Amino acid sequence: MGGRSFRPAGFFVTARVALLRAVNVGGVQVSMADLQRVAEGLGFKGVRTLLQSGNVLFDGGRASGAVVESRFEEATQRLLGLSTDCIVRDGAEWTAVELANPFPQEALDAPGFLHTVFLKGPPRDDGERRLSEAVRGRERTRVVGAHAYVFYPDGSGRSKLTLPVIERALGARGTARNWNTVRRIGVLIGARAPPEKGG
Repeated sequence: MGGRSFRPAGFFVTARVALLRAVNVGGVQVSMADLQRVAEGLGFKGVRTLLQSGNVLFDGGRASGAVVESRFEEATQRLLGLSTDCIVRDGAEWTAVELANPFPQEALDAPGFLHTVFLKGPPRDDGERRLSEAVRGRERTRVVGAHAYVFYPDGSGRSKLTLPVIERALGARGTARNWNTVRRIGVLIGARAPPEKGG
């Protein structure tokens, strides 16, 4: 992690997370320091990055999520030559993602095997059925709003339920983060964590 300290959502009502799709995988390489400079150049405050997978945390001001996404995408293309989707969620939306998790036990027992796919837009009406039909192994899936939850009991590395397959089933582009990353981001932006089992 790098950059300046980031205060929790209680201080920044508009705490935001920008998730960039397919960064530092498949030949698309970008440094987190460069992403931080892009965000700061757009006038965002309290910018920091998490891990190397394109997670940028910041105070997004009053602009809508769609506007912030568009500004990020234009700036990363213009300044870094990086053409990729940016998906933005605020602190309240992040809390909702955590609370809506349909696999709470898996989140406790094997958080690295549970992935959340953050979608650019709403999934198609029959997206959940299509996603279920796309499963070729032991994976379990659920769609809640603009998010898909996928549990990979055998790991995601060799699974045929890849992000492009998920996107085709749901009719929307997205980017995935495992539950460890979801929780780390939630802590950093002050999102309210789901209760522990039995708590």
